[in-house]
Amino acid sequence: VYENVRGEDMFIIQPTSNPANDNLMELLIMADALRRSSASRITAVIPYFGYARQDRRTKARTPITAKLVANMMVESGIERILTMDLHAAQIQGFFDIPVDNLYASPIFAIDIKNQFADLSDVMVISPDVGGVARARELAKRINAPLSIVDKRREKPGEIAEMTVIGDVTGKRCIIVDDMCDTAGTLCKAAEVIMDHGATEVHAYISHGVMSGPAVERVSKSVLKTLVLTDTIQPTGPVSSASNIRVLPTAPLFAQSILNIWNGTSVSSLFETDTLGPIYEGIL
Repeated sequence: VYENVRGEDMFIIQPTSNPANDNLMELLIMADALRRSSASRITAVIPYFGYARQDRRTKARTPITAKLVANMMVESGIERILTMDLHAAQIQGFFDIPVDNLYASPIFAIDIKNQFADLSDVMVISPDVGGVARARELAKRINAPLSIVDKRREKPGEIAEMTVIGDVTGKRCIIVDDMCDTAGTLCKAAEVIMDHGATEVHAYISHGVMSGPAVERVSKSVLKTLVLTDTIQPTGPVSSASNIRVLPTAPLFAQSILNIWNGTSVSSLFETDTLGPIYEGIL
């Protein structure tokens, strides 16, 4: 650390995306350096929280890495976490320090209202039963009905069958999820929805991991647009794909950092009304 940080309120901005282990170690070492330099408070701003999917023991003899990472962060001297759309909300409870979990859905709501002139035939879709709460929140914001795609997996990464719960006939459907990794589930869900009579399918995803064949799959899929946030730096293929758009999260994080520094409410930023002026002219 090249400047004097004694008594300063420090914010380290570091997503733990690919390469996850390098970025995580970098974050821990920076926090240690700041703590030993007498910083008054260290806040880790982690737009994408890596290892969040490993939040429980799904079978015997597996680690709960999300809890391990939480312990490491606390031990390194981090005193507060600011992140976005944790894979599972209960990860906040893995930390014994304050965790502010921001939501991408207010940004999505502003963008949807700008992109869709008429919302009367728009329907929000949850791609699985676990994501219903996330999809319902966005549906409430734009005053749209909700439908669910029920999927059954034989083993991780493979989808056996999908069923649409709800009538999507003649609807413009918006799939909402927190993460898009290989895009297999997303593209298959879009196909199934179109087969059930939807006029077009769009997707709004908080974290675009986009690994392996993801970009190619999305480009060839029936998805009209895939909208991601920039919590993970978009790769060249993602930026150049014709049906992928990226929304900025910087205004939301900047305002959150200001609010934490000032000691004012962060949860006020969950409202579209509060975010509207911040995103004016950006979306």
